[in-house]
Amino acid sequence: MSGIVFYFHAHQPRRIRLYSFFDIGNPYYFNDELNKRILDRVVNKCYKPALEMIKEAIYKYDLKFSFSISGTLIEQLEMWHPEILELWKELVDTGNVEIVAETYYHSLAYLIDKREFIDQIEMHVKKIREIFDTKPRAFRNFELTYNNEIGDIVYSLGFLVALTEGTEKILKWRSPNYLYKAKNSNLRLLLRNYRLSDDIAFRFSNPYWEHYPLTAEKYYNFLLNTYGDVINIFMDFETIGEHHWPESGIFNFFNKLFELIGKNKDFVTYTVSEAAEVLEPKDEIDVPYLISWADIERDLSAWLGDTIQYEAFEYLKDIYYKVRESKNEDLLRTVRYLMTSDNLYYMSLKYNADGDVHKYFREEAFDSPYDSFLSFMYILKDIELRLEKELYSRTKNI
Repeated sequence: MSGIVFYFHAHQPRRIRLYSFFDIGNPYYFNDELNKRILDRVVNKCYKPALEMIKEAIYKYDLKFSFSISGTLIEQLEMWHPEILELWKELVDTGNVEIVAETYYHSLAYLIDKREFIDQIEMHVKKIREIFDTKPRAFRNFELTYNNEIGDIVYSLGFLVALTEGTEKILKWRSPNYLYKAKNSNLRLLLRNYRLSDDIAFRFSNPYWEHYPLTAEKYYNFLLNTYGDVINIFMDFETIGEHHWPESGIFNFFNKLFELIGKNKDFVTYTVSEAAEVLEPKDEIDVPYLISWADIERDLSAWLGDTIQYEAFEYLKDIYYKVRESKNEDLLRTVRYLMTSDNLYYMSLKYNADGDVHKYFREEAFDSPYDSFLSFMYILKDIELRLEKELYSRTKNI
Protein backbone atom coordinates (compact mmCIF):
# COMPACT_ATOMS: atom_id res chain seq x y z
CA MET A 1 0.00 0.00 0.00
CA SER A 2 1.48 3.35 -1.05
CA GLY A 3 1.34 6.41 1.13
CA ILE A 4 0.22 9.96 0.40
CA VAL A 5 1.42 13.10 2.16
CA PHE A 6 -0.89 16.09 1.73
CA TYR A 7 1.07 19.19 2.70
CA PHE A 8 -0.33 22.72 2.37
CA HIS A 9 1.60 25.94 2.86
CA ALA A 10 -0.41 28.92 4.15
CA HIS A 11 1.13 32.37 3.88
CA GLN A 12 0.24 36.02 3.57
CA PRO A 13 3.02 38.63 3.55
CA ARG A 14 2.84 42.01 5.23
CA ARG A 15 2.81 43.91 1.96
CA ILE A 16 4.57 47.25 1.67
CA ARG A 17 2.72 50.25 0.24
CA LEU A 18 3.52 52.28 -2.85
CA TYR A 19 6.32 54.43 -1.43
CA SER A 20 7.95 57.21 -3.46
CA PHE A 21 10.99 59.45 -3.12
CA PHE A 22 8.67 62.11 -1.68
CA ASP A 23 7.56 59.72 1.09
CA ILE A 24 11.08 59.53 2.54
CA GLY A 25 10.81 60.74 6.12
CA ASN A 26 7.46 58.98 6.59
CA PRO A 27 7.98 55.75 8.60
CA TYR A 28 4.66 54.17 7.54
CA TYR A 29 5.82 51.50 5.12
CA PHE A 30 3.07 48.88 5.06
CA ASN A 31 -0.26 48.71 3.28
CA ASP A 32 -2.21 47.11 6.11
CA GLU A 33 -5.54 48.21 4.65
CA LEU A 34 -4.78 46.07 1.60
CA ASN A 35 -3.41 43.26 3.79
CA LYS A 36 -6.66 43.11 5.74
CA ARG A 37 -8.79 43.27 2.60
CA ILE A 38 -6.90 40.38 1.01
CA LEU A 39 -6.95 38.34 4.21
CA ASP A 40 -10.73 38.86 4.60
CA ARG A 41 -11.24 37.52 1.09
CA VAL A 42 -8.89 34.55 1.51
CA VAL A 43 -10.48 33.62 4.83
CA ASN A 44 -13.94 33.54 3.26
CA LYS A 45 -12.96 31.84 0.01
CA CYS A 46 -10.24 29.48 1.24
CA TYR A 47 -9.19 29.17 4.87
CA LYS A 48 -12.59 28.76 6.53
CA PRO A 49 -14.30 26.45 3.99
CA ALA A 50 -11.12 24.49 3.21
CA LEU A 51 -10.32 23.88 6.88
CA GLU A 52 -13.92 22.79 7.47
CA MET A 53 -13.62 20.43 4.51
CA ILE A 54 -10.39 18.94 5.88
CA LYS A 55 -11.96 18.61 9.32
CA GLU A 56 -14.78 16.59 7.76
CA ALA A 57 -12.25 14.38 5.91
CA ILE A 58 -10.47 13.69 9.18
CA TYR A 59 -13.63 12.67 11.02
CA LYS A 60 -15.15 10.73 8.12
CA TYR A 61 -12.08 8.97 6.72
CA ASP A 62 -9.28 9.42 9.30
CA LEU A 63 -7.10 11.17 6.69
CA LYS A 64 -3.94 13.01 7.74
CA PHE A 65 -2.58 16.39 6.67
CA SER A 66 0.36 18.71 7.24
CA PHE A 67 0.50 22.50 7.13
CA SER A 68 3.02 25.26 7.47
CA ILE A 69 1.69 28.68 8.49
CA SER A 70 4.04 31.64 8.20
CA GLY A 71 4.53 33.95 11.16
CA THR A 72 3.31 36.90 9.09
CA LEU A 73 0.03 35.09 8.42
CA ILE A 74 -0.36 34.07 12.07
CA GLU A 75 0.06 37.73 13.10
CA GLN A 76 -2.65 38.84 10.69
CA LEU A 77 -5.00 36.08 11.81
CA GLU A 78 -4.44 37.04 15.45
CA MET A 79 -5.40 40.65 14.64
CA TRP A 80 -8.29 40.14 12.24
CA HIS A 81 -9.44 36.50 12.19
CA PRO A 82 -8.58 34.64 15.41
CA GLU A 83 -11.44 32.22 14.70
CA ILE A 84 -9.36 30.69 11.91
CA LEU A 85 -6.51 29.95 14.30
CA GLU A 86 -9.05 28.33 16.61
CA LEU A 87 -10.23 26.15 13.74
CA TRP A 88 -6.63 25.17 12.94
CA LYS A 89 -6.11 24.32 16.62
CA GLU A 90 -9.12 21.98 16.48
CA LEU A 91 -7.52 20.14 13.57
CA VAL A 92 -4.16 19.85 15.33
CA ASP A 93 -5.91 18.52 18.42
CA THR A 94 -7.33 15.60 16.40
CA GLY A 95 -3.80 14.21 16.10
CA ASN A 96 -4.20 13.97 12.32
CA VAL A 97 -2.66 17.36 11.50
CA GLU A 98 0.98 18.35 11.80
CA ILE A 99 2.39 21.89 11.73
CA VAL A 100 5.69 22.26 9.88
CA ALA A 101 8.26 24.90 10.89
CA GLU A 102 9.82 27.51 8.63
CA THR A 103 11.40 30.94 9.01
CA TYR A 104 8.99 33.20 10.88
CA TYR A 105 8.94 35.82 8.11
CA HIS A 106 8.87 33.36 5.18
CA SER A 107 12.12 35.05 4.38
CA LEU A 108 15.36 35.17 2.46
CA ALA A 109 17.23 34.97 5.78
CA TYR A 110 19.38 31.99 4.78
CA LEU A 111 20.78 34.00 1.86
CA ILE A 112 21.57 36.97 4.09
CA ASP A 113 22.91 35.66 7.38
CA LYS A 114 23.01 32.16 8.86
CA ARG A 115 22.51 33.44 12.41
CA GLU A 116 19.40 35.35 11.28
CA PHE A 117 18.17 32.20 9.55
CA ILE A 118 18.43 30.25 12.81
CA ASP A 119 16.88 33.09 14.81
CA GLN A 120 13.84 33.19 12.53
CA ILE A 121 13.40 29.42 12.67
CA GLU A 122 13.49 29.55 16.45
CA MET A 123 11.02 32.45 16.45
CA HIS A 124 8.63 30.39 14.33
CA VAL A 125 9.01 27.27 16.48
CA LYS A 126 8.27 29.40 19.58
CA LYS A 127 5.15 30.85 17.94
CA ILE A 128 3.89 27.43 16.86
CA ARG A 129 4.33 26.11 20.40
CA GLU A 130 2.52 29.15 21.79
CA ILE A 131 -0.44 28.88 19.38
CA PHE A 132 -0.78 25.13 18.86
CA ASP A 133 0.96 23.64 21.91
CA THR A 134 3.14 21.45 19.69
CA LYS A 135 6.82 21.40 18.82
CA PRO A 136 7.48 21.10 15.06
CA ARG A 137 9.60 18.15 13.95
CA ALA A 138 9.59 18.98 10.25
CA PHE A 139 11.01 21.99 8.41
CA ARG A 140 10.50 23.77 5.10
CA ASN A 141 12.37 26.83 3.89
CA PHE A 142 10.65 29.50 1.76
CA GLU A 143 9.27 27.95 -1.43
CA LEU A 144 11.00 24.65 -0.53
CA THR A 145 14.45 26.25 -1.00
CA TYR A 146 17.05 23.73 0.09
CA ASN A 147 20.67 22.63 -0.18
CA ASN A 148 23.04 20.44 1.85
CA GLU A 149 24.00 23.27 4.19
CA ILE A 150 20.37 24.02 5.03
CA GLY A 151 19.96 20.33 5.79
CA ASP A 152 22.96 20.44 8.14
CA ILE A 153 21.60 23.50 9.95
CA VAL A 154 18.06 22.22 10.46
CA TYR A 155 19.31 18.78 11.54
CA SER A 156 21.53 20.49 14.14
CA LEU A 157 18.38 22.26 15.40
CA GLY A 158 16.73 18.91 16.08
CA PHE A 159 14.42 18.51 13.09
CA LEU A 160 13.62 15.02 11.84
CA VAL A 161 12.70 15.82 8.24
CA ALA A 162 12.85 18.63 5.69
CA LEU A 163 10.78 19.22 2.56
CA THR A 164 12.07 20.18 -0.86
CA GLU A 165 11.36 19.92 -4.56
CA GLY A 166 11.50 16.62 -6.41
CA THR A 167 13.39 18.04 -9.35
CA GLU A 168 15.43 15.93 -11.75
CA LYS A 169 18.36 18.27 -11.06
CA ILE A 170 19.04 16.34 -7.87
CA LEU A 171 17.05 13.14 -8.39
CA LYS A 172 18.50 12.34 -11.82
CA TRP A 173 17.13 8.85 -12.59
CA ARG A 174 15.42 8.44 -9.22
CA SER A 175 11.77 8.99 -8.29
CA PRO A 176 10.39 11.60 -5.87
CA ASN A 177 8.03 8.94 -4.54
CA TYR A 178 10.35 7.67 -1.80
CA LEU A 179 11.83 8.89 1.44
CA TYR A 180 15.46 9.96 1.14
CA LYS A 181 18.32 10.74 3.52
CA ALA A 182 20.20 14.03 3.45
CA LYS A 183 23.89 14.05 2.63
CA ASN A 184 26.15 14.03 5.72
CA SER A 185 23.36 13.62 8.30
CA ASN A 186 20.38 11.47 9.30
CA LEU A 187 17.92 14.20 8.30
CA ARG A 188 15.10 12.70 6.25
CA LEU A 189 13.92 14.37 3.04
CA LEU A 190 10.48 14.31 1.46
CA LEU A 191 10.46 15.52 -2.14
CA ARG A 192 7.44 17.05 -3.83
CA ASN A 193 5.96 15.20 -6.77
CA TYR A 194 5.72 18.40 -8.80
CA ARG A 195 3.78 16.90 -11.70
CA LEU A 196 0.92 15.60 -9.59
CA SER A 197 1.03 18.64 -7.29
CA ASP A 198 0.95 21.12 -10.16
CA ASP A 199 -1.85 19.23 -11.90
CA ILE A 200 -3.99 20.70 -9.12
CA ALA A 201 -2.08 23.85 -8.18
CA PHE A 202 -1.59 25.25 -11.69
CA ARG A 203 -3.46 23.21 -14.29
CA PHE A 204 -6.80 22.52 -12.62
CA SER A 205 -8.56 25.53 -14.18
CA ASN A 206 -6.70 25.52 -17.51
CA PRO A 207 -9.20 24.67 -20.30
CA TYR A 208 -6.30 24.10 -22.74
CA TRP A 209 -4.74 21.35 -20.64
CA GLU A 210 -5.12 17.88 -22.16
CA HIS A 211 -6.64 16.46 -18.94
CA TYR A 212 -9.12 19.30 -18.42
CA PRO A 213 -11.52 19.04 -16.71
CA LEU A 214 -9.62 17.28 -13.92
CA THR A 215 -12.07 15.12 -12.00
CA ALA A 216 -11.32 13.39 -8.71
CA GLU A 217 -11.78 10.03 -10.40
CA LYS A 218 -9.27 10.89 -13.12
CA TYR A 219 -6.76 12.18 -10.55
CA TYR A 220 -7.25 9.13 -8.36
CA ASN A 221 -6.36 7.00 -11.35
CA PHE A 222 -3.18 9.07 -11.76
CA LEU A 223 -2.34 8.21 -8.15
CA LEU A 224 -3.04 4.51 -8.67
CA ASN A 225 -0.60 4.48 -11.57
CA THR A 226 2.15 6.22 -9.61
CA TYR A 227 4.76 3.84 -8.22
CA GLY A 228 6.78 4.24 -5.03
CA ASP A 229 6.43 4.33 -1.25
CA VAL A 230 4.91 7.79 -0.84
CA ILE A 231 3.35 10.40 -3.14
CA ASN A 232 4.07 13.90 -1.86
CA ILE A 233 1.31 16.32 -2.87
CA PHE A 234 2.59 19.74 -1.78
CA MET A 235 1.01 23.09 -2.69
CA ASP A 236 -0.09 26.49 -1.41
CA PHE A 237 -3.17 26.14 0.77
CA GLU A 238 -4.64 29.12 -1.07
CA THR A 239 -4.91 26.85 -4.13
CA ILE A 240 -8.26 25.77 -2.67
CA GLY A 241 -10.73 28.59 -3.23
CA GLU A 242 -8.39 31.52 -3.83
CA HIS A 243 -6.09 30.57 -6.72
CA HIS A 244 -8.88 28.36 -8.06
CA TRP A 245 -12.17 29.95 -7.10
CA PRO A 246 -15.00 27.85 -5.64
CA GLU A 247 -16.82 28.22 -8.97
CA SER A 248 -14.03 26.20 -10.61
CA GLY A 249 -15.19 23.08 -8.75
CA ILE A 250 -12.05 22.83 -6.63
CA PHE A 251 -13.96 22.04 -3.43
CA ASN A 252 -16.00 19.34 -5.12
CA PHE A 253 -12.76 17.91 -6.50
CA PHE A 254 -11.07 17.67 -3.10
CA ASN A 255 -14.18 16.40 -1.33
CA LYS A 256 -14.54 13.58 -3.83
CA LEU A 257 -10.78 12.84 -3.81
CA PHE A 258 -10.78 12.52 -0.03
CA GLU A 259 -13.80 10.21 -0.27
CA LEU A 260 -12.08 7.99 -2.84
CA ILE A 261 -8.93 7.76 -0.73
CA GLY A 262 -10.86 7.17 2.47
CA LYS A 263 -13.25 4.53 1.15
CA ASN A 264 -11.13 2.55 -1.29
CA LYS A 265 -8.19 1.95 1.06
CA ASP A 266 -5.65 1.81 -1.76
CA PHE A 267 -3.53 4.41 0.06
CA VAL A 268 -2.59 5.36 3.59
CA THR A 269 -2.15 9.06 4.38
CA TYR A 270 0.75 10.24 6.54
CA THR A 271 1.72 13.47 8.20
CA VAL A 272 5.18 14.63 7.17
CA SER A 273 6.94 13.37 10.29
CA GLU A 274 5.00 10.12 10.31
CA ALA A 275 6.19 9.35 6.78
CA ALA A 276 9.77 10.08 7.86
CA GLU A 277 9.44 7.64 10.77
CA VAL A 278 7.52 4.83 9.08
CA LEU A 279 9.39 4.63 5.77
CA GLU A 280 12.96 3.56 5.10
CA PRO A 281 15.18 5.94 3.09
CA LYS A 282 15.62 4.80 -0.49
CA ASP A 283 18.95 6.56 -1.00
CA GLU A 284 21.06 9.54 -0.01
CA ILE A 285 20.41 12.80 -1.87
CA ASP A 286 23.20 15.28 -2.58
CA VAL A 287 21.98 18.88 -3.05
CA PRO A 288 25.15 20.95 -3.50
CA TYR A 289 23.33 24.03 -4.81
CA LEU A 290 20.05 25.76 -3.97
CA ILE A 291 16.83 24.44 -5.45
CA SER A 292 13.22 25.56 -4.96
CA TRP A 293 9.71 24.81 -6.20
CA ALA A 294 9.44 28.17 -8.00
CA ASP A 295 9.13 28.68 -11.75
CA ILE A 296 10.33 26.35 -14.46
CA GLU A 297 14.00 26.68 -13.41
CA ARG A 298 13.29 25.52 -9.82
CA ASP A 299 16.17 27.64 -8.52
CA LEU A 300 16.52 31.17 -7.07
CA SER A 301 15.77 33.03 -10.30
CA ALA A 302 12.26 33.88 -9.05
CA TRP A 303 13.93 36.21 -6.50
CA LEU A 304 17.41 36.93 -7.85
CA GLY A 305 17.03 36.40 -11.59
CA ASP A 306 17.02 40.05 -12.63
CA THR A 307 19.37 43.00 -12.10
CA ILE A 308 16.82 45.00 -10.12
CA GLN A 309 16.15 42.04 -7.81
CA TYR A 310 19.86 41.58 -7.16
CA GLU A 311 20.34 45.30 -6.49
CA ALA A 312 17.43 45.30 -4.04
CA PHE A 313 18.76 42.17 -2.33
CA GLU A 314 22.26 43.63 -1.88
CA TYR A 315 20.83 46.85 -0.43
CA LEU A 316 18.57 44.84 1.90
CA LYS A 317 21.56 42.81 3.07
CA ASP A 318 23.59 45.96 3.73
CA ILE A 319 20.76 47.61 5.69
CA TYR A 320 20.15 44.41 7.67
CA TYR A 321 23.72 44.38 9.02
CA LYS A 322 23.56 48.08 9.89
CA VAL A 323 20.25 47.62 11.72
CA ARG A 324 21.50 44.53 13.54
CA GLU A 325 24.58 46.43 14.69
CA SER A 326 22.43 49.35 15.87
CA LYS A 327 20.46 47.02 18.19
CA ASN A 328 17.28 48.90 17.25
CA GLU A 329 14.68 46.16 17.71
CA ASP A 330 11.84 48.09 16.06
CA LEU A 331 13.87 48.66 12.90
CA LEU A 332 15.08 45.05 12.95
CA ARG A 333 11.47 43.86 12.96
CA THR A 334 10.73 46.15 10.01
CA VAL A 335 13.72 44.83 8.06
CA ARG A 336 12.59 41.28 8.77
CA TYR A 337 9.25 42.05 7.11
CA LEU A 338 11.22 43.36 4.14
CA MET A 339 13.12 40.03 4.03
CA THR A 340 9.85 38.24 3.23
CA SER A 341 10.50 36.53 -0.10
CA ASP A 342 7.37 38.00 -1.72
CA ASN A 343 8.99 41.43 -1.90
CA LEU A 344 11.70 40.32 -4.34
CA TYR A 345 9.29 37.94 -6.09
CA TYR A 346 7.13 40.92 -7.08
CA MET A 347 10.13 42.52 -8.86
CA SER A 348 10.64 39.67 -11.32
CA LEU A 349 10.81 40.71 -14.98
CA LYS A 350 9.99 37.21 -16.23
CA TYR A 351 7.40 36.77 -18.95
CA ASN A 352 5.31 33.93 -20.44
CA ALA A 353 3.76 31.47 -17.94
CA ASP A 354 6.17 32.21 -15.07
CA GLY A 355 5.75 35.95 -15.60
CA ASP A 356 1.97 35.53 -15.40
CA VAL A 357 2.32 33.84 -12.00
CA HIS A 358 4.55 36.64 -10.68
CA LYS A 359 2.04 39.21 -11.96
CA TYR A 360 -0.86 37.33 -10.32
CA PHE A 361 0.74 37.62 -6.89
CA ARG A 362 1.98 41.20 -7.40
CA GLU A 363 -0.91 42.96 -9.10
CA GLU A 364 -3.03 43.85 -6.07
CA ALA A 365 -0.08 45.63 -4.46
CA PHE A 366 1.80 47.06 -7.47
CA ASP A 367 1.10 47.79 -11.12
CA SER A 368 4.57 46.75 -12.25
CA PRO A 369 7.83 45.17 -11.05
CA TYR A 370 9.40 48.64 -11.15
CA ASP A 371 6.82 50.10 -8.75
CA SER A 372 7.63 47.26 -6.37
CA PHE A 373 11.37 47.79 -6.78
CA LEU A 374 11.29 51.58 -6.28
CA SER A 375 9.00 51.36 -3.24
CA PHE A 376 11.29 48.77 -1.67
CA MET A 377 14.44 50.80 -2.35
CA TYR A 378 12.98 54.07 -1.04
CA ILE A 379 11.87 52.33 2.15
CA LEU A 380 15.40 50.98 2.63
CA LYS A 381 16.76 54.49 2.02
CA ASP A 382 14.44 55.87 4.67
CA ILE A 383 15.63 53.24 7.14
CA GLU A 384 19.24 54.08 6.30
CA LEU A 385 18.60 57.79 6.95
CA ARG A 386 16.88 56.98 10.25
CA LEU A 387 19.93 54.94 11.28
CA GLU A 388 22.28 57.76 10.37
CA LYS A 389 20.18 60.21 12.39
CA GLU A 390 20.16 57.82 15.35
CA LEU A 391 23.93 57.38 15.17
CA TYR A 392 24.46 61.13 14.94
CA SER A 393 22.31 61.67 18.03
CA ARG A 394 24.25 59.06 19.98
CA THR A 395 27.60 60.56 18.96
CA LYS A 396 26.46 64.06 19.81
CA ASN A 397 25.43 63.00 23.31
CA ILE A 398 28.74 61.31 24.12
